[in-house]
Amino acid sequence: MTDFFKGIPQIRFEGAESDNEFAFRHYNPDEMLAGKRMEDHLRFAVAYWHSFAWPGGDPFGGQTFERPWFGDSMALARMKADVAFEMFDILQAPFFCFHDADVRPEGADFAENTRNLEEIVDYIGTKMEGSKTRLLWGTANLFSNRRFMSGAATNPDPEVFAWSAATVKTCMDATQRLGGENYVLWGGREGYETLLNTDLARESEQMGRFLSMVVDYKHKIGFKGAILIEPKPQEPSKHQYDYDVATVYGFLKRFGLENEVKVNIEQGHAILAGHSFEHEIALAASLGIFGSIDMNRNDYQSGWDTDQFPDSVPEMARAYYEILRAGGYTTGGTNFDAKIRRQSLDPEDLILAHVGAMDVCARALKAAAALLEDGGLEANRQARYAGWDTPENRALLSSDLASIEARVRAEGINPQPRSGRQERLENLWNRFV
Repeated sequence: MTDFFKGIPQIRFEGAESDNEFAFRHYNPDEMLAGKRMEDHLRFAVAYWHSFAWPGGDPFGGQTFERPWFGDSMALARMKADVAFEMFDILQAPFFCFHDADVRPEGADFAENTRNLEEIVDYIGTKMEGSKTRLLWGTANLFSNRRFMSGAATNPDPEVFAWSAATVKTCMDATQRLGGENYVLWGGREGYETLLNTDLARESEQMGRFLSMVVDYKHKIGFKGAILIEPKPQEPSKHQYDYDVATVYGFLKRFGLENEVKVNIEQGHAILAGHSFEHEIALAASLGIFGSIDMNRNDYQSGWDTDQFPDSVPEMARAYYEILRAGGYTTGGTNFDAKIRRQSLDPEDLILAHVGAMDVCARALKAAAALLEDGGLEANRQARYAGWDTPENRALLSSDLASIEARVRAEGINPQPRSGRQERLENLWNRFV
């Protein structure tokens, strides 16, 4: 045990009338919604990197946090794990997520990195034996070290490609060892800064081959979880090869991986790509590649990825409505890929950020579930497309232009516009949110 969270009680559900800040007002893990426990709908995960590895810096300022586990030694890595599992227990968190660099110190070479990772994974495994918290997904940090400044899979240096592939192999092994339900690839450096030194065709082929190797290795080791790509637009590169859900799907189709790989969608990245969060979720579901989400938000007055905890029930309700419409999560979940602010220095701030976010998500889920159960929105959606339900109209899609022209002439078809009823549907939505 450590004393970092000393005096902070385990967070329990006390209901909406509670004035205890160390309590859930809306997140009741055992509450039943749409046939499942709330905990099983939301599948919350704590992000190891932002909660325990981030020092509080931003593009314009350095470290503000002073944590007793900061440093490059295995002893401190074990202390970090101790603190992490104490926090998981306080929150009663079902899951966590990690990169290799979050949990182990950087070694002098690949062999030392691997030894460090294997040692700390064994230690985390022992922590998990006494905890309810499981691993939602693991991943490799292929972006922070200067060796990745020109990418990992897309790097022009074959030695960096080789290092990256070998690192992913060890991280997949670690994820398998800890019973992870997914493995994620986040291509933060998979892009370019200028076309003056970039071969787009070569880099795209490298990325496709890299991902194919990951899928092949998944099957080789018998990993039963999902392989997920996290779409990322621009920042830090000028262009990213996995810009948004649509771009990722086109990439997967090109390399024959659309049935092997799904997406982990982040709210902040969706906004930076010029979309809404719910759009990206709905599109992924329609394409059959929805996997999981990273829950955070951006500061809409800033032009970069600020990774703040969610605080808007209406925003999150639209996201959860699309998740429920898609049938809910299978192996995925709600990972809080969010940072407390640089000025939030106290251990209590880290706990309460998660408490508030979990309550926001719970309220949003309840609103979304109630609206879906009501059925009004779906009835309006079905009515809008009802004309396609007749045999003659369904036949349009398998017909040809000349035959369709003949039908229009013969039947005197002269369509008139019909209302999309947007305001009425927005009013319906707002009755529930």
